[in-house]
Amino acid sequence: MEAQIRKAVEEAVKALKDGGLILFPTDTVWSLGCDATNSEAVKKLISVSGVNTNKGMTLLVPDMNSVYKYVKEVPEIAEEVVEVSDTPLTVIYPKVMNVAPEVVSEDKSAAIRVVTHPFCTALLKKFGRAIVTATEGLTDKRYPSLFEEFEDEVTEKTKWQAEPELEAGFTGKPSSIIYLGDGGVVKIIRK
Repeated sequence: MEAQIRKAVEEAVKALKDGGLILFPTDTVWSLGCDATNSEAVKKLISVSGVNTNKGMTLLVPDMNSVYKYVKEVPEIAEEVVEVSDTPLTVIYPKVMNVAPEVVSEDKSAAIRVVTHPFCTALLKKFGRAIVTATEGLTDKRYPSLFEEFEDEVTEKTKWQAEPELEAGFTGKPSSIIYLGDGGVVKIIRK
């Protein structure tokens, strides 16, 4: 399995660097994603997924240190909240930077998740940048939990697709979402 992950990571990174869309398992559900810093790729992701600009999009990073590359002022409580969460947790941070403008909401915030999935983590570490993902609206279900649930019209627009065996270790359910704002503001968006 390790050799399969290495080969898949190399192929996916090449597709991302070429500005392509990839279809891959995360720690939650299958996602369509691209380089979060490439505006043209993000526009393609928005077009294919049908998301309304950044709504339904999440930045994936391999570790908490990576969050600091994309958030101007990480709230003090962020590391503790992410560390103690026993399920995948997406955090909406204010003052996001160093990503394509289409990823950031009008209030300059964006959703970021530190992933724990073996393939996804390896991919993010090798790529060296955040991947922005879209999941809602890509299948007839609200969130795609299996590769087979994606419509052909979506899969045909990807530059690379993971093999279904790489999903081992994912939950098949969307993550919890919280908002961490300035001044210690914490809001639970989805449990």
